[in-house]
Amino acid sequence: MNAHENAIKTGTSTVGITFKGGVVVGADHRATMGHFIANKSVQKLFKIGDNLALTTAGLVGHAQSLSRTLAAEVQLFELKRQTQMTVKGAATLTANILVGRPHWVQLLIVGVDASGSHVYSIDSAGGSIPDVYCATGSGSPYMYGVLEDGFKDNMSRDEAVSLAARALNASGQRDAASGNGMDLAVITAKDGYVAVEQTEISKILSKK
Repeated sequence: MNAHENAIKTGTSTVGITFKGGVVVGADHRATMGHFIANKSVQKLFKIGDNLALTTAGLVGHAQSLSRTLAAEVQLFELKRQTQMTVKGAATLTANILVGRPHWVQLLIVGVDASGSHVYSIDSAGGSIPDVYCATGSGSPYMYGVLEDGFKDNMSRDEAVSLAARALNASGQRDAASGNGMDLAVITAKDGYVAVEQTEISKILSKK
């Protein structure tokens, strides 16, 4: 057994979904150490710019370090260029960091820019793949069942938030490494990054 097997991991479910005019992004709260639930309130969703967010699955320490690095790099870029970084630019930056210094993580970079709404999945070796929606982590197989059934082009903000909440809830019901609630956020060109209130999430999940 290597040292990484004893580390606290965000076994995790994270999701990014594009909709008409924006993107919804979310993650669960649970962190595990083997079969032990080490923490029930881990942050896995990070705002790294007004138009950008990061979700993390993998080792908690690596995820937190990477989120700080990306937020600083995005802020520096915006100060120098006086413009927001594109989602593709943030994904490329993230991939380059992972190539130079590998992390035990699986990531989503999501956001909006002049070309629209975007979701990029990034693996620990620096591979970057764009899609209209994506799920990562150990709970992703359960999430994809919900996403593939419910996703459609040009969804509204409320439809996308509901789909993300239901997908994360499904993973929490079936994946032992996921659960203990969720964080969701919506990013649009007009309003930037806005966290979804827990009352809205609870209302969605209470519907039969």
